[in-house]
Amino acid sequence: MASLYNRFVLPGLLKCACSSPGIMKQRAKVVPLASGRVLELGIGMGLNLALYDGDKVESVTGVDPAPELRAIAEAAPRDPRLTVRVEDGTAEALPFEDASFDCVVCTFTLCSVQAPAAALAEARRVLKPGGRFLYCEHGLAPDAGVARWQRRVEPLWKRIAGGCHLTRPVHATIEAGGLKVRWQDSLYIPGAPRIAGWSEWGEAAPL
Repeated sequence: MASLYNRFVLPGLLKCACSSPGIMKQRAKVVPLASGRVLELGIGMGLNLALYDGDKVESVTGVDPAPELRAIAEAAPRDPRLTVRVEDGTAEALPFEDASFDCVVCTFTLCSVQAPAAALAEARRVLKPGGRFLYCEHGLAPDAGVARWQRRVEPLWKRIAGGCHLTRPVHATIEAGGLKVRWQDSLYIPGAPRIAGWSEWGEAAPL
């Protein structure tokens, strides 16, 4: 049953949620900053592809473990100048050599990976010296009342939202993973429920 849900129901739910105007506005705050050879963790349905600047980006390589989502990403709109590859893989075990990419992009992915620390360690490994980690994520809210509801709802939320966690602290998780945050901003995404709407975005670099 879970497999049928993941194949036929979950992609539609994710598309509705992850391509909402508020979420797309968040993506647009970081994706156009990417340059050079780019790796996108959890490319999903390829919603970021249309946001890359073809004048700055040499290529985009995306990884995702879900074949249903990779098929959608392959057909997603993008700048025709971009070279795009979509590969089977997980953020925790990237199939790439050390120092392969100028930039790693991670949007609304750390909430659902099984091991954030391993994913961030892999991002550090594949980044070239001086490389950048661009992120936009949702996670644990700073308001105690919202955080309490996040903890109450999370067990059910994970089951229906493809393993998405509500209570992972974005900034702390990134820095615990060996990346130094250079700049960051945050807000509750307009139009999103507050339990899922606390978003933090910015740029980090390997320590």
